[in-house]
Amino acid sequence: MQACLLPCLRMAQLTLRVDDELADDLRDLAVRQGESVNAMATKMLRALTDPDAAGTDVERYRERLRRAGLLAEPPAEPAPRPDPELVAAAGREAAKGKMLSDIVLEDRD
Repeated sequence: MQACLLPCLRMAQLTLRVDDELADDLRDLAVRQGESVNAMATKMLRALTDPDAAGTDVERYRERLRRAGLLAEPPAEPAPRPDPELVAAAGREAAKGKMLSDIVLEDRD
């Protein structure tokens, strides 16, 4: 039995089935990055499973919060816009109160 000169790493081999378009996209990305498809796929899988592998501190914190269920993410669809007439009515109702400048001046007396 031969001893390892460098730290020994266990390596598993996975077989992954993807459609041709995704495989082509991964190959193209690997070429653009100057890496092998294996290295590129390994990096992507590592980023998915290890928050510390994310690129920036912000990404790492967001991933940790997401995994803990503490990240409030915006809804997929924006909320509907309020009815302009209701907004105008609320503005008119709010305008019935005392002006802030009058309140401030009263407190200075």
